[in-house]
Amino acid sequence: MSSRRLHSRRSFLRSAAGASLAGPLLLTRGWSGEARRPANERIQLGFIGVGTMGGGHVGGFLRSPEVQVVAVCDVVRERKDNKQKMVEDYYGKAKKSEFKGCKAYGDFRELLQNKDVDAVVIATPDHWHAIICVQAAEAGKDIYCEKPLTHDIAEGRKIVNAVKKNNVIFQTGSQQRSEFDGRFRKAVELVRNGRIGKLHTIRVGVGDPAIPCDLPEQPIPDGTDWNFWCGPAPLRGYNEVLCPRGVHKHFPNWRLYREYGNGAIADFGAHHFDIAQWALDMDRSGPVRIEPPADEKSKKGLRFTYANGVVMIHDVFKGPRADCVFEGTEGTVLVSRNEFHTLPDEILKQTLPEKGFRAYPSTNQHKNWLECIRSRKETICPAETGHRSATICHLGNIGYQIRRPLTWDPVKEQFVSDDEANALVSRVPREPWKL
Repeated sequence: MSSRRLHSRRSFLRSAAGASLAGPLLLTRGWSGEARRPANERIQLGFIGVGTMGGGHVGGFLRSPEVQVVAVCDVVRERKDNKQKMVEDYYGKAKKSEFKGCKAYGDFRELLQNKDVDAVVIATPDHWHAIICVQAAEAGKDIYCEKPLTHDIAEGRKIVNAVKKNNVIFQTGSQQRSEFDGRFRKAVELVRNGRIGKLHTIRVGVGDPAIPCDLPEQPIPDGTDWNFWCGPAPLRGYNEVLCPRGVHKHFPNWRLYREYGNGAIADFGAHHFDIAQWALDMDRSGPVRIEPPADEKSKKGLRFTYANGVVMIHDVFKGPRADCVFEGTEGTVLVSRNEFHTLPDEILKQTLPEKGFRAYPSTNQHKNWLECIRSRKETICPAETGHRSATICHLGNIGYQIRRPLTWDPVKEQFVSDDEANALVSRVPREPWKL
């Protein structure tokens, strides 16, 4: 479906919503009462960033009969060429007569100008997320963006505002809300329904805060646009640790460095802190106090305190394997991607109250996004939620960097009376990449 048709459809949906207040509306030309697209009309996708994670997304969506992959983009020539061939080979073998080819771009702005692209999947390094998200929203494209959603706190509000202004459907790639056999969803339901009594402590076991980049310079490989890779980040010498050569199968370590990512605390923290926020019913808010550990060399032990008194600790639980631990007055829930325990065991056997909290029904993050593109309903992890979860990671990094207690206002999204800390809420991007 072209962008023009997609915008026409959105106008139709707004008109339909208004008409439904005055009386019944007859939907014709294949539209159902749920205002979904015709079943035979595929969502046309473009992919921005097709390294290990983005390439995985390409393969996953290729297998979906609901979509057609029509464009890929990367600053490394070998990657975009590889994924272009992968798409064209796949559709060629499937004998998709309607397939008109997959375009390959080195500049995401050219992809966003492609009117055949309905929606985009963004899997670039974190320092690029906000700029691409905002420009994609302004181009009217629905968006799936990898976590952590942002590189700094202020970027998140700009994404949320752009998504709302342009009425696009947004999904943050926080798969733990949907997948892993529903372990995290079940944990959240147990906590939100009081099965462990009054929640008082959360422990999240993830890696270290970000560090400044000190990698040595190496020759830039042919076919790699290194200046574009750096983009809004400071321009420095190329190193393959940041941007591996050609097509590769590992997750590169740019995420460890402050200039491009936010360390291991944000890598998996964007997943596990996200579950903690969900269990706290804080998808639109956050903590009010950040306290680093007393030992200034320690990379664990930072504490987030919420207005309701709950304390969340960047820590590792000393007991059964778990990445998220919820401790209450009557028990404990321990959950990770492959493990799920309660202490005592009986908590796991308890039924939830009939009218109690139930998690948003989703079992697949990709599928939920596609369903919401058709229905125009909110996804399980929209921009506001992704922004608030990423903010926890940023607050943690700022706490470890400044190494003193901080007071945070989650409404104004500013530190209280602290110019030094507030200077880290936003960063000045390199020209010409200002939001």
